Amino acid sequence: MQTSHSIKWAVVIAMVFAIVALPVFAQTQQKFPSKPVRIVVPSPPGGPPDMLARIIGPKLSEAWGQPVVVENRAGASGLLASAMVAKAAPDGYTLLLAPVGFTVSAVMQPNLPYDPIMDFAGVAQLGFPVTVLIGAPALGIKSVKDLVALGKAQPGKVIFASAGAGSAAHLSGERVRLAAGIKAVHVGFKGQPEAMLEVLAGRVHYAVVALGVVQPHIKDGKLAALGVTSPQRLPLLPEVPSLAETMPEFKRPEATGGMLAPARTPRPILDQISKEIARVFALPDVTERFQAIGYFPAPSTPEEYDKIRRAQIESLSRLVRDAGLRPH
Repeated sequence: MQTSHSIKWAVVIAMVFAIVALPVFAQTQQKFPSKPVRIVVPSPPGGPPDMLARIIGPKLSEAWGQPVVVENRAGASGLLASAMVAKAAPDGYTLLLAPVGFTVSAVMQPNLPYDPIMDFAGVAQLGFPVTVLIGAPALGIKSVKDLVALGKAQPGKVIFASAGAGSAAHLSGERVRLAAGIKAVHVGFKGQPEAMLEVLAGRVHYAVVALGVVQPHIKDGKLAALGVTSPQRLPLLPEVPSLAETMPEFKRPEATGGMLAPARTPRPILDQISKEIARVFALPDVTERFQAIGYFPAPSTPEEYDKIRRAQIESLSRLVRDAGLRPH
């Protein structure tokens, strides 16, 4: 009996200790992060996605008390970085800064090494780099009205440049063509700077490029800024209308950038990172830096970003079909 009594007391004591220890154990399990977090950027240092990651990273590190490392994995139009994150452990310690090109690749690349929906969990929509529709003053393109008038008068004679066939800039140029209701010929180049130079030289009529690339030439009057892709006018270019003002069919960008994690990452971790990103985006110094690089922030919850990502892929698919393009 004494042995049985002792066993009962031992069980009771063990249960008490388990109950007392449970909150501590749960707290330990929920602590995130407890080691460095890696943000993988699918482009070289110095580009818009890299600059964005290096604005966000230090702020997250300050809040978490853990290093947040930015790792650049350029190559294959971002596919290498995306595939690596898709296969990473779903624990929140490896994140992908998915630029606009992520959803473009989902539509334009036929054989992706990952599923752009099923292999990722949304953390937060981040926003998009503001791009500018530029025209060639040497060819008489100084406004959207000029572009539309020329396109109507000379169908098929208008030429637009981009950073390459199937790029986000290419699709933006097609959106302009469709919204303006004109026929135009696309010519792809190696990158946005090369496309801009073709407009600058008067060899092509228009292009859609990042604000940071063209701002000096707009100020010098060598390029005409016909419109910006942001929903509203920019403080940096207050005299330049948004494209939605002059072309109602050109509404908001078809694609935005965001933060992604591997599929099956625990929801509490996704929520925690998302809330921290929203807090960082509201900081005055971060807002100022976004304005300086021409970035339009639009943070969201994980659930919202999952819906946004799906909707953008569907929308881009329609654009590709309407523009008569085929995936490359």
